[in-house]
Amino acid sequence: MSNVSLQAVRGMNDILPEEAGLWLWFEDVVRDWLHGYGYRNIRMPLVEPTSLFKRAIGEVTDIVEKEMYSFEDSLNGDQLTLRPEGTASCVRAVLQHNMLYNAPQRLYYSGPMFRHERPQKGRYRQFHQVGVEALGFAGPDIDAEQILMCARLWRMLGIRDVTLQLNTLGDAAARQRHRDKLIAWFEQHKETLDADASRRLYSNPLRILDSKNPAMQEIIAAAPKLMDELEDEALQHFEAVQAVLKRHGIAYEINPRLVRGLDYYNRTVFEWVTTRLGAQGTICAGGRYDGLVEQIGGKPAPAMGFAMGVERLLALLQDDGMPLPRPEVDVYVVHQGELACQFASRVAESLRDDKLRVVMHCGGGGFKSQMKKADASGAVCAVIIGDDEAQVNEVSVKPMQGGEQVRVALSGLTECINNILKS
Repeated sequence: MSNVSLQAVRGMNDILPEEAGLWLWFEDVVRDWLHGYGYRNIRMPLVEPTSLFKRAIGEVTDIVEKEMYSFEDSLNGDQLTLRPEGTASCVRAVLQHNMLYNAPQRLYYSGPMFRHERPQKGRYRQFHQVGVEALGFAGPDIDAEQILMCARLWRMLGIRDVTLQLNTLGDAAARQRHRDKLIAWFEQHKETLDADASRRLYSNPLRILDSKNPAMQEIIAAAPKLMDELEDEALQHFEAVQAVLKRHGIAYEINPRLVRGLDYYNRTVFEWVTTRLGAQGTICAGGRYDGLVEQIGGKPAPAMGFAMGVERLLALLQDDGMPLPRPEVDVYVVHQGELACQFASRVAESLRDDKLRVVMHCGGGGFKSQMKKADASGAVCAVIIGDDEAQVNEVSVKPMQGGEQVRVALSGLTECINNILKS
């Protein structure tokens, strides 16, 4: 057997207890925020049929072409994929369980996604997202509400230096007209296109607009604009979204090159961007995807959603110097002696019955070494038990941040500890 130590897969990271406290705090804030807007939790499998993502995301996208973890189930031959994003899975679940039968749905999910891309700051091969989907809402009001939601979350988290970029992709007929003009334009400049752009010219020319290649920026800037093809209904929808944002004082910039990387978007698209995470500065992105429900096999239904990268947001918080929350322990129970050990176990369970968070010392050792561990635990106070105390149903209580050690009967212990916690 090899004695080489095993390590996690590259780009798939352990989140250790010292850091997990920040994740738990973030998840609590996000849960309260989402419930404040009437969104309900949905949980989908990590593994889906590969065909779901090919159909939903588009076969000529970076995700499907290069980044998906796909495999054949050796037991039955099924083609499966670790989910690279959540929207397609969420829509599949809504359709499978007929959730749009009699009411629109506001849903959210959180958890790991998987893409095989180069790991960098805040971007990993197993990464975590919070996704928000509103299905069955056609008007611009839900578009604006979701952008307002994001602005509120940044305030709640204290995140600075994020800007909102906004665009509209119009409807299918306008996109087709624009697509034809883009192909004609880039055909005239084939000698300037790089390999990626040449490959996408006829399959997904809109993605060429998103290229960061400096040599192509001049022809991209002069390319036909989708905005020039939009019909009145799509323009009015976009203007209505902007009107709500202006009423609420939400600053934004219209970015006509914001196209999003997935095929299913239409009309409103947006990204929240920071300059503090390198070139890949998007922390939250989304848009309207009115055609996806039908594309996956359901009756046509409008939809709007967004997703945010948890690692990226936490990286911003830590850049701002947010301390990692310490494990929250109210009481550390110190004991020495056989009778004391038995009594300590009863005391710890009794305190837990009273909703206190209790660590009981395990592993032996003298009072001095146990008190060091009590201090390191972050506990507010130590409950100290020797055989003498145990014989008379009493304990000593020591506040860890200074204060007199007192001896109390078991019947008055919870009240004594609660007084220390309040002080």
